[in-house]
This record gives sequence, C-alpha cells and structure tokens, in this order.
Amino acid sequence: MNRQQLRPVYLVGIALNAIAFAYAVTNGTWLYAGAFAFVAVYLVVRLRMLSADT
Repeated sequence: MNRQQLRPVYLVGIALNAIAFAYAVTNGTWLYAGAFAFVAVYLVVRLRMLSADT
C-alpha cells in the first residue's frame, strides 16, 4: 500500500479505537480502555510519521 492508501486506514483505526475507548470507559472496564488508548496513541504516532515523510 502506498501513503495515500494508508492515511484513511490509520484514520479509521483511530476513530474505531476512540469509539471502543469511550464504550470501555462507560462500562468501567479500565484495562480494555487502557489498551484501546494505547493503540490509538500508537496509530496517531504512525500517522504523524507518515505525514512527516511527505
């Protein structure tokens, strides 16, 4: 996949993790919420690395 195709994949992943994070927080499952937050932060970092290369 090239950079133009990866950008929407990262954005969708970040959005889905944000939704899952909110759902986990409302249910009080903090371990899952932490995992979703960690993955979302990782995806944001990867997206910024991808954007910095262009």
